[in-house]
Amino acid sequence: MAENALSAHTEHEEKLARLLDIAAEIFADKGYHHASIRDLSREAGVSLSGLYYYFSSKDELLFMIQERSLRSVLSRLEEQLAGLTDPEAKLRTVIHNHVEFTALNMSAMRVLNHEYDALKGRFRARIGQLRLQYSNTCTEILRELRRSSGAADAVPLNIATSALLGMMNWIYAWYLPETNVPVERLTDHLHRLFVGGFINRSGHAAATEAAPA
Repeated sequence: MAENALSAHTEHEEKLARLLDIAAEIFADKGYHHASIRDLSREAGVSLSGLYYYFSSKDELLFMIQERSLRSVLSRLEEQLAGLTDPEAKLRTVIHNHVEFTALNMSAMRVLNHEYDALKGRFRARIGQLRLQYSNTCTEILRELRRSSGAADAVPLNIATSALLGMMNWIYAWYLPETNVPVERLTDHLHRLFVGGFINRSGHAAATEAAPA
């Protein structure tokens, strides 16, 4: 009996994962408001009544796509950060995790970033909590990095965190894993760009040099 229950649960999760993948592609292609459950039914080859066995509404489907993505990013990151003590290594891990997940889940990441405002009520609140958890994790790592490096606090942490997340969140819009640099190289580029700056010049020095004589 236990084996049958486990098998049924596994089958359910696999079918749900497939539906979420297909729905993410449809929402990414058409946009949430222009896509329909009938589109998913046709693409997945599942009846409408069969689909509603897995979710109760289009709103819940959007929530499930976003929740799965965020929880995956967070759980992967937690595993990869375990045992790390160097803040710069932690930051590189954050970037690599985000880049790698995006490369493997382009449609889901587009939906996550483009369709957050389509969420309402409790669904929006729950995704907002996960987004805040991710943001707070990044902020704490940047705080550790600033403290360990002795860097000045000229850039507020909330701005630095928003810049980091903005840089990573738009990867899906231009990155082509098949033709661009590999994930490891892209991670190195983004890490170097964020930590060192484009020309590695402090804001104070740049302002001084730019000032008229």
